[in-house]
Formats: sequence, structure tokens, C-alpha cells
Amino acid sequence: MRRPRSGSRHDPRPVGVFDSGVGGLTVVRRLVEYLPHESVLYFGDTARLPYGSKSRPTVIQFSIENTRWLAEHGVKALVVACNTSSALALEVLQRRFDLPIIGMIAPGAHAALRATRSRRVGVIGTRATIASHAYRRALRRLDPEVHVFERACPMFVPLAEEGWMDHPAAWQVAEEYLAPLRARRVDTLVLGCTHYPLLRRIIQGVMGPEVRLIDSGEEAARVTRALLRRSGATAPERQPRHEFYLSDVPTRFTRFGSVFLGRPLRTVHRVRHEDGGWKL
Repeated sequence: MRRPRSGSRHDPRPVGVFDSGVGGLTVVRRLVEYLPHESVLYFGDTARLPYGSKSRPTVIQFSIENTRWLAEHGVKALVVACNTSSALALEVLQRRFDLPIIGMIAPGAHAALRATRSRRVGVIGTRATIASHAYRRALRRLDPEVHVFERACPMFVPLAEEGWMDHPAAWQVAEEYLAPLRARRVDTLVLGCTHYPLLRRIIQGVMGPEVRLIDSGEEAARVTRALLRRSGATAPERQPRHEFYLSDVPTRFTRFGSVFLGRPLRTVHRVRHEDGGWKL
């Protein structure tokens, strides 16, 4: 990490966050909790979502464009809130940009291994995240003896965006998706998509109270806090400024964005794509 200028104990620059859409606001919510003085610059690629159904080269290209835009706007660190981008593009981004970049996979894997008692860990996510086996590889690098059971749950995303956090249809879908993991007797379940924490009550209800749920976004916020403190780059104690940019503004964004963020989301800016990058 580039340190603050000589004589400064703090770095007021914002922390950057990008996601394929609105789900990354659950990660911003955790960042604000763990780092209340840090400003956040958020970019959601709502015009090109979902990333979870796209090819690896496409996800990598989109992730590079998003990271370049945030780097050009002076962020001091970047959180890749999108689990699909974390699974498919993180290593490319870390090689390409001179910037600390934190993904979802490693923090979630570390937390799952701390939580599990039986070494039987479940992972749920988009089709692309699950097909990449990124969580499985990360878990097994840390503990070769761990048993990992994966399950794609694509319908959880539209359910969360509809606000169906306690709808009978959401319970029915969760029962269908999670029954195989329950049958495998997992004692820890990684929520490998930023939308899934909004369905936490349903997921916990289906899996049972003895199963520990791991929110990868929360763990990434912890890692970001530790990184900024270790490098002496925390923000001064002042009122932070949070800015939100989207590649398209859905008519309902401010309403369900506020639900994801856990606080009112009033001002959202739009950027446009031209010449292979984002422009205000």
C-alpha cells in the first residue's frame, strides 16, 4: 500500500468497492460498521449484471474496467465485493494494479475454517462462483482435510432484490437448494454471494441453529480494517463521505439499495461506458 505523505498519520482517501450491481452494498454496510471514519466510493455495474452467468474472460474484462475507474478516482484500497469477480478475476487485478485489493474468497475461507468443528463446510453462491470452485480451493489450501460441499443458488438473488426476506416462496426455494447440504451434515455454511446475507433468517431457519453462517462481506471488512491499521492508512476521525456510482440506475434502486445498505440511499450518480472504460 502507498503510505500517506510524510508526517501524516492518516490517509483520507476513500476505500473503493465494486460489484456487478446492488448486492455489494451489503459489504459497504459492513465496512461502515467496522470502519466508521472511512469514506467509501462504490461502483455498481448495474448495466451489465449479472456477472454470475458470464464467461471468465468477460468477467475479467469488466473487473479490470471497474478497478481502473476506481483507481483513477484515488481510492487507497479496493474491495472486490462481487464473489464472481473475486473467484475469476482477483489474481489478474492484483497483478495489474498497484493497489491493495481484497476479495471475498480468502476472508470467507479463513472464517469458515475457524468456525467449523466437523471440517464439513458448505458453500453457496452463483453458478459462476460455484463452477470456479474458488472457495473449495481456498479452503483446501488452508486445510487439506476439510470436506467442502458446494451448491449454486441463483434464485436467491432475485428473491433478495424483490425484498422477499420472509416470503413463503423464498422459504420453498431455500428448502430445495439447501436440502442436499443439510443431508451432508455441514456445520458451517459460507454465504458466497453479497445478496445472501439479506436471506440470512431463511437460510438459518432451513439449515438449523447449529450451523454457523459465514458472511464473506463481513470477513472482507475485517481484513480491510486490519490492512489499513497495519499500513498506517486509516482515515482521520471525521465525518466520512460515501459516494455511489452506477452504470445504470434501475427505477427501484434507491428503495432496495437502502435495504441492502441498511440506511437511506439518496444520491446515486450514473457513469457511461465509452472507449473501453467508464466516464462521468
